[in-house]
Amino acid sequence: MSKFKEANKKIEAAVTDGYKAIEDGVVAGYKAIEEGVVSGYKKVEDKFIDTFLAEEGETTEQAKERIMHQQKNNGGQAK
Repeated sequence: MSKFKEANKKIEAAVTDGYKAIEDGVVAGYKAIEEGVVSGYKKVEDKFIDTFLAEEGETTEQAKERIMHQQKNNGGQAK
């Protein structure tokens, strides 16, 4: 193999490895942000349900189940 081809192969490998490293870093960063946002949303949602929608002595999960059941029975329409 000529020196030119060998040099091209080395450059190709370096560029590909660099691209993969950048891609992995971006994907990992995105996943971390996504997990943080979803977690934050769930905390706010749970607090809202506890404060405004849960009945006396009802847990957050019980309130969610009750609300989902009500929506299903009402065809998803609020009354």
